[in-house]
Amino acid sequence: MLGQWLDWTLDDKHPSPRSGRFGSGTYQLHAPGILEITPAAIHPAAHACVFSAAIHGNETAPVELLGNWLSAVEAGTVTIGAPVLVILGNIPALKTQQRFITTNLNRLFQRELSDTGEEPDRARELMSAVDAFYDRHQALPKLHYDLHTAIRGSLYTRFVVEPYAETVIDPEHWEWLAAADMQAVLHQHQHSWTFSHYSKHFHAAQAFTFELGRVAPFGENDMAALAPMLTLISALSAGEQPPKKPAETMTFFQVQHELMRQAETFSLCFDEDVPNFSRFEPGTCLAKDSVAGDFIVGDAPLHVVFPNAKVEIGARAALLVVPTHAS
Repeated sequence: MLGQWLDWTLDDKHPSPRSGRFGSGTYQLHAPGILEITPAAIHPAAHACVFSAAIHGNETAPVELLGNWLSAVEAGTVTIGAPVLVILGNIPALKTQQRFITTNLNRLFQRELSDTGEEPDRARELMSAVDAFYDRHQALPKLHYDLHTAIRGSLYTRFVVEPYAETVIDPEHWEWLAAADMQAVLHQHQHSWTFSHYSKHFHAAQAFTFELGRVAPFGENDMAALAPMLTLISALSAGEQPPKKPAETMTFFQVQHELMRQAETFSLCFDEDVPNFSRFEPGTCLAKDSVAGDFIVGDAPLHVVFPNAKVEIGARAALLVVPTHAS
């Protein structure tokens, strides 16, 4: 199962057959990077689970994490009790270890997408796969974990982004994430066309984007630090209740402002290696933009997340966030 899927995904070796059985269920290879696992018996606590990685091709720890989980499934040490759709997103970028080839795949997940090209085409393929998967399992609650690593260091090494949508997160999910050793949660304040947002907005899924440490090449990730996350994924795929820990052990933040790049002449007013969640005091200049002007911190301190001065014009250069209470 795993070997066939990876051969098709990474080496263009077309498998035959594309379906089969393993100890606790069956598998179907839908396309390169798209694998569906169906349990022989659905357990009472099961969700329809989507686990995705490599939406950015240089983020390798989530790929290794899902590989370790799939190896355990194939070996029979993890029993499947829930349907799971497993996705590796940007395959050309994964092969070349780049964040993306032409454009950021994780900004393209909107149904009215009209862009053309390899990454827009892949976004449409992934949206279709998710739509079909959730349609096949309408009776089950829906869940989507989109697994990433950050391009810079962070004051919170492992954190979660909750996409904005009307769907309310069940409080026990925060307890699961705390037990998986997530350290912070970032609540989005408006729609952003990421993969996890797609599932939450269009399918009312319990959906999150995970930042599981910092970008590193294959073989250089600290997988021991992700053991609690592997436990969570294994429990969900088994259709079992995951371990819990008080949500208050995590620090919660709310996005207050998106800093957008409006001009060719644009710069951030702090060092490139400033870690995520760094705090800036009132009166601090955070950005200079020849169109939008300078951005100055107002009356209350702001924390900066995902700063990147090299984004395309019109794209987000940073999130500015403030601490809040647990949801």
